[in-house]
Amino acid sequence: MAAETVQGQGQGTRSRGLKLTDILVTIVIAVVFGIIYKVWGPMYDVVKPLGVHAEQTIYGMWFIAGTFAFLVVRKPGVAVLAEVAAASISALLGSEWGISTLYYGVLQGLGAEIIFAIFLYRNASVWVVSLAAIGAAAGSLVLDFGYGYIESLSTWNYTLLIGLRVLGSIVIAGIFAYSLSKALELTGVTKVFRPASKKDYEALNRV
Repeated sequence: MAAETVQGQGQGTRSRGLKLTDILVTIVIAVVFGIIYKVWGPMYDVVKPLGVHAEQTIYGMWFIAGTFAFLVVRKPGVAVLAEVAAASISALLGSEWGISTLYYGVLQGLGAEIIFAIFLYRNASVWVVSLAAIGAAAGSLVLDFGYGYIESLSTWNYTLLIGLRVLGSIVIAGIFAYSLSKALELTGVTKVFRPASKKDYEALNRV
């Protein structure tokens, strides 16, 4: 009976809303990736000579703030907040894309957020995170079309560009972000941000 009471208390205190700690952690993550976003731009020129649209294979780095932040905090709104904040930091540091960086951050964050929402924010598997990365890529493509960056491409060019961007997104903002979060979990740091689970309370009552 005591165990049930403790478990109930633990589950009752579980909040889906963002607390100040969640926001601060998300902002810290966003600052780190915002700086990375700023220095990542020149990588385009390094990769471009490797082939047609080769630079799209590294595009996923601009989506990683949202997916990684969600894996750490796992609450609604985190993906959007992290992407917008990271894009803002990048813009403030003098991003070559100016204010449009912020617009991309909003749509990319929303693209990832929608996927996490579809799974009710309860599934943080590598597959769901990879889908969220694809969602972020879709958000970026919407603005690319809107700005006219890729409107004149032929069909095969569209297919190659979108295919390589999606692939790069899965690898960087999906698989790599997931692996990075798992490595962070091994340090025990994430336990500070996540409420104790039912198994945790059962373990305490067995002691």
